Order: sequence, then C-alpha cells, then structure tokens
Amino acid sequence: MARVKGAVMTRKRRKSILKAAKGYWGAKSKHFKMAKQAVMKSGNYAFAGRKLKKRDFRSLWITRISAQAKVCGMNYSTLMHGLKKAGIELNRKMLSEIAISDKDAFAEICSKAKAAL
Repeated sequence: MARVKGAVMTRKRRKSILKAAKGYWGAKSKHFKMAKQAVMKSGNYAFAGRKLKKRDFRSLWITRISAQAKVCGMNYSTLMHGLKKAGIELNRKMLSEIAISDKDAFAEICSKAKAAL
C-alpha cells in the first residue's frame, strides 16, 4: 500500500486559518498557532453576538413602543396588556415600525387597547 503524506492537507488547513485571521493585529495574522487561537475566539464571539443581536433589537423595539405609548397617555405594559385583551396580535417589531412611521395609526391602536381594558 502506498504511503500517504499529509503535507497537502496540512498546508490547506493552515492556509484557511491564516486567511480567516487576515487583518488581525501583530503575530495573530502571521503565526499559525496564534492565528488558530484568535480565529477560534472570534468564532465564539460571533456566535454569542448573533444571540445578543436578537436581544438588543427586542429591547430597541420595546423602547420605541414605550416612548410612543407615553405620548398616547399609557405605559408599555398596560398597552401590551390592552392589545392582548383586544385580540390585536402585532409583534413588537411591527408595532415599533408603526410607532415611528405612522403616529396616527399607533394612536388608534392605543385607543383600542385602552377600550379593551
């Protein structure tokens, strides 16, 4: 049986890691060992960041809805409770978009939520 040497795959693996580490500061972009550690760490940060992004956007939507609800004379929690009682099933993303772009429609939604309480 023929002997298999690992040089081609090793070079390919190292090249891909160094390509991913391109632009990193200092030796982290040049030395394979340090680049590998940096790429692993940045992958972990990216994974966590994708989860945090969802959390951050939800809090942003809630802040926008809350600000516009205060203009209508109610706070966020009573607005959401009133919407649930009224059977209006709008998610927070759409509510925040309405609060920004169409204030009259949001005031109408608020009045329906007040009436349901």
